[in-house]
Amino acid sequence: MNLEKYYNLEGCKLSFTRQQASDFAKSVAGDFNPIHDVDSTRFCVPGDLLFAVIIHHYGLRQTMGFSFSGMVSGDDTLILPEVNAREISIYDENNKKYLDVSSNGEHSKDQKLIGSLTRNYVEFSGHTFPHVLVPLMKENHVMINTERPLVIYDHMRISLDTLDIDSVDLSLSESIFRLYNKRGDVALNYNLLCNGETVGKGQKKMVLSGLREYDQARIDELVQIYNERKSNYRNGD
Repeated sequence: MNLEKYYNLEGCKLSFTRQQASDFAKSVAGDFNPIHDVDSTRFCVPGDLLFAVIIHHYGLRQTMGFSFSGMVSGDDTLILPEVNAREISIYDENNKKYLDVSSNGEHSKDQKLIGSLTRNYVEFSGHTFPHVLVPLMKENHVMINTERPLVIYDHMRISLDTLDIDSVDLSLSESIFRLYNKRGDVALNYNLLCNGETVGKGQKKMVLSGLREYDQARIDELVQIYNERKSNYRNGD
């Protein structure tokens, strides 16, 4: 994965064009959420792209946490602190915060390891809808607004037993849905693997808003539209 083509970094200023972010979502993450379309009025940069850029820029530590506090649009310029700290916060030029990053343990800038982790994490993450979310919504008798679907990142964490490895793969171990009236959150717990052996654990938590009573027909229509978008993109339509 040639990550550099999906973002712009001038000194400490990080930015993304809508096209870069959209291309990353579709071609790398396999994420066809409409909010990543170039012409979307609610456009935002994928959280997975921020995750990948931060690790690529600062390096990988054994334990890392990413807490999101805002969605990055195609017009935002973020400032990457030039510090070697275990905790950093990412703000834009107007001092609005988007991300807190915490880290601990051994440090590595091994691009083979970082590339493997970010590539496999992003591919794993791209399968969340419909493969994971739809069964969870059905089980809990609720669904997102199918006309204006919105699922956003809350946080993600990774914890590796060692950095003395050259590749990382992911395997879902548990998915947990919590419902709070018309909002809910989904925690996806996963194992980090190297050559089939567990070398760590992680979690991705997402927030679902505008929940309403589950309607199988509407969900089927949403999944069909999603799959058609994916098929059209891959066929160049």
